[in-house]
Amino acid sequence: MVMLDSMAPAPDMRATAAPRAPKIDARGVNVHYGETQALHDVSIAIPDRSVTAFIGPSGCGKSTFLRCFNRMNDTIPSCRVSGGITLEGEDIFDPRIDPVQLRARVGMVFQKPNPFSKSIFDNVAYGPRIHGLAQGRDELADIVETALRKAALWDEVKDRLTAPGTGLSGGQQQRLCIARAIATRPEVLLMDEPCSALDPIATAQIEELIAELSSRFSIVIVTHSMQQAARVSHRTAFFHLGHMVELGDTDAVFTNPRDPRTEAYITGRIG
Repeated sequence: MVMLDSMAPAPDMRATAAPRAPKIDARGVNVHYGETQALHDVSIAIPDRSVTAFIGPSGCGKSTFLRCFNRMNDTIPSCRVSGGITLEGEDIFDPRIDPVQLRARVGMVFQKPNPFSKSIFDNVAYGPRIHGLAQGRDELADIVETALRKAALWDEVKDRLTAPGTGLSGGQQQRLCIARAIATRPEVLLMDEPCSALDPIATAQIEELIAELSSRFSIVIVTHSMQQAARVSHRTAFFHLGHMVELGDTDAVFTNPRDPRTEAYITGRIG
């Protein structure tokens, strides 16, 4: 049995519901940046309403793979993606798929909080406005309130919705960005190192929020923190040098890894 030497006891944030049918199905995905291959033949099924964590050393391809799910790599001229990815059985690379609409269905939260230079209200209202999800101001206000409540931020900001989002604390800003992402009613929520810029208290709040949101969304989180992956995820995938080395239930990956590279990583011998 492999134990995490540096992992201090911490509460298990995971919801108890078993993972459901796949929401995203990726098969044989390869990613090139110019002549350099960053990802090699990765296949994975992402369950609905559960948390899947991607772990591995810096530069191993986990964030590159995450960005495939909402075609964010399309914005990089040198990037070429091959293989197949479906969302609810629909090919996301089909020419008829509008990437903007895809990103409304597959929301994303980035490493550093990045609220717009707008009010708290307008930050959350931005997506619903551009996607035409509200018929009038009252419906838009309801969407904003619902998103802020789901992001566990409403009680802290309800009396200052016209204040700038950039005036919030770091943890509040990240929860605002989560509210902004879920305001478009996505099916999947991607999180790329969402706690790396936060203090331990704010990190704990985000982890609690991830556990709560996993009952509504399929969540995929990239994290360098193995402790965080162990606390919040149902399944964990370990990446190394552009390959997905191992995928399994989180408890099994951390306590009984099948591949010696996984064992070496989680015990600190590689990283």
